[in-house]
Amino acid sequence: MAQSMEEKESQHESKFQGFLLVVAIPILFAIVVALVALSFLGINIFETAKDIGGKVPFISEIIKEDKQPSVEEFQKNIVSLEAEIKDREAKVEQLQSKIESKDTQLKRTELEKAQLQAQIEELTAIQEDNKRAFREIVKTYETMSAKSAAPIISNMKTEEAVKILTNIKPETLAAIMEKMPADEAAKYTELLTNETGSN
Repeated sequence: MAQSMEEKESQHESKFQGFLLVVAIPILFAIVVALVALSFLGINIFETAKDIGGKVPFISEIIKEDKQPSVEEFQKNIVSLEAEIKDREAKVEQLQSKIESKDTQLKRTELEKAQLQAQIEELTAIQEDNKRAFREIVKTYETMSAKSAAPIISNMKTEEAVKILTNIKPETLAAIMEKMPADEAAKYTELLTNETGSN
């Protein structure tokens, strides 16, 4: 039984091989020889098939002519691409000008910042000098005799006198107030009380 199966398979294979050798290979060989012969004769079989394909519906569906764009279409594409390139170049230029203006603005801001910083430092130095000078004035009044200091303070503007009197040591302040006329001493006492109360 196993032998009969093998025999059937070998017969089947031999029939297929026989078909290939007798039918398929000679047909393919004949087609190749025909194509070579026709091309030597100057007949383009593919062009002929296209011509026939336009007349025969089934063949026209199989063989479709590749449409190649015309020169006009190429020119239109070139023009549109050139326009797109110009648009993009314009956008790039706009962005570059924005970047340059931002850079200029940033440099200007940094310069203004540096100038303001210099002004702040200068004003701070002036303020420190003023504080130092005021402390020296206060020390001067503290070292003066109360008899000499009282008339000078009485002749000052009220704001300046109060500012000096608030920074003088309490002992010196008491001595200066003793040497002032009673109405001025009362006025300055009231102002100093208000000044102390507001702080």
